[in-house]
Amino acid sequence: MIKRIFLFLIIVLLGVVLVIGANTLRQSSRQIPVQPAAIIKLDEQAAAQRLASALRLPTIASADKMQTQSAAFNALHALLEKSFPLVHSKLQRENVAEHSLLYRWQGTDANARPILLMAHQDVVPVAPGTEHLWQEPPFAGVVKDGYIWGRGAWDDKGNLFAIMEAIETALGAGFQPRQTIYLAFGHDEEVGGLHGAKAIAALLENRNIRFEFILDEGMLVTEGILKGLDQSAALIGVAEKGYASMQLSLDTTPGHSSMPPQKTAIGMMSNALSKLEQHQLPANIRGVALDMFETIAPEMHGLNRILLSNLWLFAPLVQHELEKSASTNATLRTTTALTMVHAGNKDNVLPGQIQATVNFRTLPGDTQASVMEHIKTTIGNDAIRINSLNGNSEPSRVSPVDSDAYRMLHKTIREVFANTIVAPGLMLGATDSRHFEKLSPNIFKFSPVRATSEDLPRFHGTNERISVKNYLEMVRFYHQLLTRTHFSNRDECEQGDSGCSARRDVQPRLAP
Repeated sequence: MIKRIFLFLIIVLLGVVLVIGANTLRQSSRQIPVQPAAIIKLDEQAAAQRLASALRLPTIASADKMQTQSAAFNALHALLEKSFPLVHSKLQRENVAEHSLLYRWQGTDANARPILLMAHQDVVPVAPGTEHLWQEPPFAGVVKDGYIWGRGAWDDKGNLFAIMEAIETALGAGFQPRQTIYLAFGHDEEVGGLHGAKAIAALLENRNIRFEFILDEGMLVTEGILKGLDQSAALIGVAEKGYASMQLSLDTTPGHSSMPPQKTAIGMMSNALSKLEQHQLPANIRGVALDMFETIAPEMHGLNRILLSNLWLFAPLVQHELEKSASTNATLRTTTALTMVHAGNKDNVLPGQIQATVNFRTLPGDTQASVMEHIKTTIGNDAIRINSLNGNSEPSRVSPVDSDAYRMLHKTIREVFANTIVAPGLMLGATDSRHFEKLSPNIFKFSPVRATSEDLPRFHGTNERISVKNYLEMVRFYHQLLTRTHFSNRDECEQGDSGCSARRDVQPRLAP
């Protein structure tokens, strides 16, 4: 009897091993084969200096219109005109909400649905007291040691100027797109985009303009960050998490600290906050995260390939490991962050009021209403009031990865960034593109910026910089993307269309 049970277990184990092996081997690559894009002829030092000039302008974001650094934004607009004369002679430009910019590049086919490229002009301030930690002053705009240094190099003047460089170069070669191309450069993205991007979106909606696709800043070309993957990984944000800040308020009778009640306001609020932190919304490998892992799995090697190719069996193990890292944990769940507490004004007085703010970043599928219900259920204290704060937004829709627009973006990335794997991803932060949801079913968040684990702390941090080499790749990426739209969202070069040679003729020739 024991032998039969043992034999049965061996057979089952072998069967599982065979299934695991078969699943691992049958996972085929989802990467589109491409030919490298032409390297456009560009004066790299002049281009680097143009971006550096923009980094010298402290276009600090402000939620208060009265505190907006108007002089800095006006100087940036003047710099754009000086740096890109062809753009400003061939494209229509209009100011929106005073400091935001909207450009229109007329296409040859009035019936073709336009596209929209986005970036933002504003930057975050430098944390007080950290200025001395910068290798180069944050607003010096220095080109040194192969890098362009300064606040905004990554986020997001690099994208803005790369777009303008690409269009200036294309115009210089006599190129005109088939589809009309719009550019939207907001001025207050870092504080929600409520005055800039939101106003541009409303203006375009009022004009009844709909886009084939919209591309905004977002996820990066990562190097050496994903274990088990030798190649670089470019993640295209197909959705972004929602933003839900909830304020918890509690009123009690104030009193003298010499005669405290058994339950104080601070104690009750602390208990509620502790419960929220200990009992967070559940994590799960689903949705965009599942699509990302299934796309990357065939490109990996070793144990990670086996695990990701067999999530039907190993999902709990993989999830457990992913939850250990703050960045990967955030892709699996609606996160809970305790951010502010206000109570008391004297050490011997029991406060009668206490307020705390908890920030949730909601996964697609969760809502502000479901977060509110989670808070009520978790804290179990009806005396604590819960209010949703202004500026909250629901998670974005998930843009389809089986669309022509996504495939075109996928191809363009691989044509410019050699030996790079492309996969869909979830944008953890908020972008201006969330205000444009009514204008296109295809909204993507991707920045053609290379990043290693060493680089990630530079984002909104100290020593923000971008390499000159990578900046030229950014220009090439936008140039390749824009010139591809000369025909349609479907790549005629794959179809054998004779127009391919015409498109290549208007591209600048190879350069070292």
